[in-house]
Amino acid sequence: MSGLVKNDLVTGVIEGYTSEGLGVLRADGVPVFVPETARGDRCTVRIVKVLKNRAYGRLEQILEPSLHRTESKCPVFPRCGGCDFQHLFYEEELWLKRRRVEDALRRIGGFDVEVPPVEASPQLAGYRNKAIFPVGKKDGRMVFGFYRSRSHDIVPIERCLIQDPRACALARAVCRWADLNHVEPYDETSDTGLLRSIFVRTGEQGSQLCLITRTGRVPDPGQLIGQCCGACPDLRGILVSVNPERTNRLMGRTASVLWGEERLHDRLGTWGFALSPLSFYQVNHPQAEALYREAVDMAGLDRSQTALDLYCGIGTITLHLAERAGRAIGAEIVPQAVEDARENARRAGMDNVRFLCADAGQAAQQLAREGLRPDVIVVDPPRKGIDGRTIDAILQMAPARVVYIACDCASLARDAAILCDKGGYGLTRVRAFDMFPRTANVETAALLCSQ
Repeated sequence: MSGLVKNDLVTGVIEGYTSEGLGVLRADGVPVFVPETARGDRCTVRIVKVLKNRAYGRLEQILEPSLHRTESKCPVFPRCGGCDFQHLFYEEELWLKRRRVEDALRRIGGFDVEVPPVEASPQLAGYRNKAIFPVGKKDGRMVFGFYRSRSHDIVPIERCLIQDPRACALARAVCRWADLNHVEPYDETSDTGLLRSIFVRTGEQGSQLCLITRTGRVPDPGQLIGQCCGACPDLRGILVSVNPERTNRLMGRTASVLWGEERLHDRLGTWGFALSPLSFYQVNHPQAEALYREAVDMAGLDRSQTALDLYCGIGTITLHLAERAGRAIGAEIVPQAVEDARENARRAGMDNVRFLCADAGQAAQQLAREGLRPDVIVVDPPRKGIDGRTIDAILQMAPARVVYIACDCASLARDAAILCDKGGYGLTRVRAFDMFPRTANVETAALLCSQ
């Protein structure tokens, strides 16, 4: 039984990291998890929470800094919850992400595997092509920013080091318009106010702004258009997504055009893609291209074969698979994304592609009932991983290869272990990509082959 109690001060050396990137220090035989620390830091930590087999601490003083530690260039780190590793040299961040993937595969999945070095991002600053800024009031003025970690308290910002500068320029313009028109931010407690969040997507061919509002009312739209076009000359469209529900879900169910174009156009690899605000798109453009090249290589397709892409979004992976396959089928639950996918295939002149509007489980079961036996199934699920119905359908269709792309390596390890146990697959290849520099997230691609 540990003798640690809340508010104790303990001194020690940070030995490693948790899967969330918290530093680990041992005190009285108990691991203490401490944010904003680096492996090798000798520090004093105040205990803030004690549980049965672990404790959480707050960094009080660095006695001897680690060689892996650097000065953060972000004025709001660590108050802002958007980044985890602004205090680390990038080489250390890549090291801990590799260890995270290996640990998940071994501890959760039972795989004895060595993961190659993580594919580094060519950009550390300004790499994100999507931003969703919550808004609030400070000193009587509208502000935008990010939530403080584990709270709904907004940390106001003027710029963000990892966002495309155009995103912050547009957010500042929206705030100016809001102040001039007495627009109030949404208050989740009273369910009042108009503006909930500011959504910006940027690409090589321009930018797209979407206001997420509680009602459809937009005061003085002409002034909003003028402010935003002045702040971002390559703005292609302004949309409004109405979300009247008292919910943590950010976007409304649809988005309507206020000005300009409905979709933003971008190019990824060989293909051009049209994007609506509700469609998923990887946030790091060069890393997405590297990831998709790896996924297509893992698929190992030829013109005699069929590929099924579950959770296909706007068809980014599906079209890349269709370049090599005889036929490619994509499935996605978001109707706007399926519309985008079909339009993208039409514009690309790809006639060997089919898209289904259904969740992954429904689509997989429907195709299994049709007698489809794909040679390869590619899955790119949300963070929670694949549901049981989808796993059952994959096992029923029994492809020779499954390519699993994961934003959460723990979900990947769990699901891969099930497929290997029930379907006779073996994990034969793993690659990790730093899609989200300065955060604890890491993207992983894995190949499962029938044995």
